[in-house]
Parts: sequence; C-alpha cells; structure tokens
Amino acid sequence: QVRVEESGGGSVQAGGSLLLSCRISGVTVGRTCMGWFRQLPRKAREQIQTVSTSGYSSVADSMKGRVSMFKDIVKNSLELRLNNLKSDDTGVYICAASDSHLCSASTHPSWGRGTQVTVSS
Repeated sequence: QVRVEESGGGSVQAGGSLLLSCRISGVTVGRTCMGWFRQLPRKAREQIQTVSTSGYSSVADSMKGRVSMFKDIVKNSLELRLNNLKSDDTGVYICAASDSHLCSASTHPSWGRGTQVTVSS
C-alpha cells in the first residue's frame, strides 16, 4: 500500500523560501508516478509537477522558475523547494504517489493530507 506524508509547510514573508518534504512508503521514489499539487483558496487543485519512470513533467506556469522538485533516495522522499514566494501562493500543498510506472488519466494515487503554506506580504 502506497502512503505519503508531507511536512515542511509554515509561514513566510513574501520573497521567502520553503522546503517541503513528502515521505513515501510502499514504492521507491521516482520509480512510479508521484508529484506535488496545491489547493489554493476558492480554486481547483493544481498540479505543480510530477515525476515517473518517463522523467519529470513540466512545471505549472504559475510556479515556473520558482520551484525545484527532486528526489531524496536516502529518505525515500520527494522534495519541493519553493522560492520567491508570493501571497498568492498561500494554500495547502499536497503530495501524491501511486504504484503506476507512468502518470496518466487513469492513475489513482494515494494522497497526503497536505501541508499549509502561508505567505504574508
């Protein structure tokens, strides 16, 4: 069974950075479809970036140039560094992972509860 647990959220001032971590169990990081998403107030859930055996997907336009997603093999975690944060980035950041090697519309991942990111201007 695939399980994920996020950590690393918090409150920062605009322009600041955060490192979010997604601990994954049940699959090896990067060998199946997994990624980071976010839920902003009054908006639909948004995909930030995913990774699978076919590589990394493109980054969402809203965060392009301000995020870096990478694998920590030792921790078996998927890390997400957020840079130059804006007040509009305030929301819940959610990790998901599946046992499918590729990401597709039929992929049904396990979702974490999310970690809150609050950016003050």
